[in-house]
Amino acid sequence: MSSNSAGRLEHFINGKLVPSTSGREQDVFNPATGEVSARVALGSVEEVNAAVAAASAAAPAWGETAPLKRARILSRFKELIEKHHDDLAAAITREHGKVFSDAKGEVTRGLEIVEFACGAPTLLKTEFTDNIGGGIDNWQMRQPLGVTAGITPFNFPVMVPLWMAPMALATGNTFILKPSERDPSPSLMMADLFRKAGLPDGVFNVVQGDKVAVDALLHHPDVKAISFVGSTPIAEYIYTEGARRKGAYPLRVQALGGAKNHLVVMPDADLDQAVDALIGAAYGSAGERCMAISVAVAVGNVADRLVEALVPRAKALKVKNGMESDAEMGPVVTGAHREKIFGYIEDGVRSGAKLLVDGRGLKVPGHENGFFMGGTLFDNVTPDMNIYKEEIFGPVLCVVRVPDLGAAINLINAHEFANGVALFTSDGNTAREFSRRIEVGMVGVNVPIPVPMAWHSFGGWKRSLFGDTAIYGAEGVRFYTRYKSIMQRWPASIDKGAEFAMPVSK
Repeated sequence: MSSNSAGRLEHFINGKLVPSTSGREQDVFNPATGEVSARVALGSVEEVNAAVAAASAAAPAWGETAPLKRARILSRFKELIEKHHDDLAAAITREHGKVFSDAKGEVTRGLEIVEFACGAPTLLKTEFTDNIGGGIDNWQMRQPLGVTAGITPFNFPVMVPLWMAPMALATGNTFILKPSERDPSPSLMMADLFRKAGLPDGVFNVVQGDKVAVDALLHHPDVKAISFVGSTPIAEYIYTEGARRKGAYPLRVQALGGAKNHLVVMPDADLDQAVDALIGAAYGSAGERCMAISVAVAVGNVADRLVEALVPRAKALKVKNGMESDAEMGPVVTGAHREKIFGYIEDGVRSGAKLLVDGRGLKVPGHENGFFMGGTLFDNVTPDMNIYKEEIFGPVLCVVRVPDLGAAINLINAHEFANGVALFTSDGNTAREFSRRIEVGMVGVNVPIPVPMAWHSFGGWKRSLFGDTAIYGAEGVRFYTRYKSIMQRWPASIDKGAEFAMPVSK
């Protein structure tokens, strides 16, 4: 399963790899070694236009393809992912840096969306009402939009594209993927698997690139919908630009932004379970998850015990090359990103937070040039500090102390981000009260990372989601289709003469 030629990663347009003519490219790194592993093309407006032209040409026939036939192709794609599961995971680890076991989990979670999309014939079923009155029947249709696109982040180079593309294809749309330029290889591997599964040319395309490619997709009149996952500033930009686009079919946008996810630990919580949850959710994937826990909210007298338990666990993290079997945390994605995280740590110290574990000095033997750092832990963090307000996207956990559940809820509800939240407690009434009052899109009770399963939908509130629909699941079907209502009556049941009154059920 080849994804590049001579270390250069190109576009995949109309069923084949297409060398870039833009003259622009960028290094792709192995984060564990710091070495350049490949060069990726950065697409031009003309190359985006070529992908849109291919997707537009393929759209009518694919949209008219029977849902069952589309589902069968997706089923073959699912089987190929299963066959190449570890190949995809290894590519993730090589270019992103997350540990191999975590990368395998990413592929599996993406595979679950493919399995859900294989139910296209059922997903596209609608309702029918016989004889609403006067010989009229009423039913609905969900029809494809046409050309759709996805812009995906570096932290999940397989799972997030699979949140989008299978749903778009199952509902009859063609799709253009613009993956992150930091870890682009998996996108071409998936394109190759789609081709081998029998997907017609032009139905799935990949354009590598940066903001030039993003803007070209945003402003192309033939692109009907864009799904985005990434930072809030870019999500807001895409949503705003999409709203400005004029024409017969305004751009439909689904933009998932940033997060600052809290985990509330109540005094009655099982402390060992809470600590395990925090260590895994804060430091797994080096904190580079939109659902990572970056704030532990210690309620009442649990705070000292919680911090005392967290410190040795954060210090003992096994930070290694992600391909080593016992690695618990790998490097961050690039050296520049690591420096950004270091800047936040220094800012936290200046702001008066208590730095209990400092990950900045870590060196991994044999990988001295890799982009490694250790887990970092702050105590006595307050809501006015940047390390609390902003998304760090690294292995930095902040402990905030509050007196009671009401204060914890108020703290979380005041934050601009509202992606995910968790509560650890042994009390059912506390859990019920918290779940009802919290203003966050995804809630876990004794579950640290409450990512919904494929047949539900993923999405935050407030500045964590721009648009009207969450991603995948039933919301994904709605996003990638246009609703149409049809009322029908045949001549034998039509009374003679014009009708001037509002039609009503008879």
